[in-house]
Amino acid sequence: MQVKAEQLAAHLQSRARAGGLARVYTVSGDEALLAIEAQDAVRIAARRAGYTEREVLHADARFDWSQLAAVSAGQSLFAQRRIIEVRLPGGKPGKAGAAALQAHAAAAGDDTLTLLALPRLDRDARESAWAKALDAAGVWVDAARVERAALPGWIGQRLARQGQHAAPEALEFIADRVEGNLLAAHQEVQKLALLHPEGELSLEQVADAVLNVARYDVFGLPQAMLAGDPARVLKILEGLRAEGEAPPLIAWTIAEELRLLARATQDTAAGKPFANIARDLRVFGNRQALLQRAAQRIPPARAAGWLARCSDIDRLVKGLRDPGADSDPWLELADLAAEVSAAIRRSGAEAPSRR
Repeated sequence: MQVKAEQLAAHLQSRARAGGLARVYTVSGDEALLAIEAQDAVRIAARRAGYTEREVLHADARFDWSQLAAVSAGQSLFAQRRIIEVRLPGGKPGKAGAAALQAHAAAAGDDTLTLLALPRLDRDARESAWAKALDAAGVWVDAARVERAALPGWIGQRLARQGQHAAPEALEFIADRVEGNLLAAHQEVQKLALLHPEGELSLEQVADAVLNVARYDVFGLPQAMLAGDPARVLKILEGLRAEGEAPPLIAWTIAEELRLLARATQDTAAGKPFANIARDLRVFGNRQALLQRAAQRIPPARAAGWLARCSDIDRLVKGLRDPGADSDPWLELADLAAEVSAAIRRSGAEAPSRR
């Protein structure tokens, strides 16, 4: 059974009313705050259900997986029910670990609750036999990243927990200053509870209290480009430059995304089903939807032209100045990324008139 992190509290309450928690809870994801909160929620629910003893196993690269079977088979001297926590920071148990986790998932009894902490798994790992065994044995909690579009809503929910609420423009203001840093977002929301009473928060109160703690991920740039959001593209680039990110990495990231777009536009124009295109390019989830929309809007020749321009920017990044280009590679990167996103946005606005 799979649940999202925000659904876990309701699930635990439901299981408690029904008479028992699941035998195995696997918390996986790349959002540290949500993963920590999910693990804490499982521990609290387990203690309330009578799981009073706890053993923690740190499964690093040198971990002896026979310890899991030994701990599971051992008898508790002080409690009839216990929690076994397995922390797997690398997300790859290896052959021995995979076999041990499968065996443990199959043999877990009602007197033991297993809590497994993992980072976000890639597609292949998520489809592995050991991951499927853990999923089948209990509950898989997805602590997924809160994307920028969903961040104002997330902040609003957190404010509501402490009896506060704010207008949409105030929520957007907070989101702009905490993007990419959910732990800091959590702290800023808590700060508002300390500074102001319950009720409505004005934009002025929020602006005076909330610090700019946003952190930008270079791999969020392609998503903003394909979404057709030039203002956000420029904001991300400005943030990355302020944080000291290296231009070669940004140039490579943009070029790789345009390489995918060029290939997708060619295959789309040739009539190939996009499901096959996405599979060939290994693009999935929300990124697949964005790429499909962009590939339907942009002509192949234009995508190829953008990709060719990446070669010029790459030479500029390496110090080989082009007389026809800006001497600052950041300006060229911003110009190209903004042009791509604006073209995708403009094509989307024009699409209805072509029908």
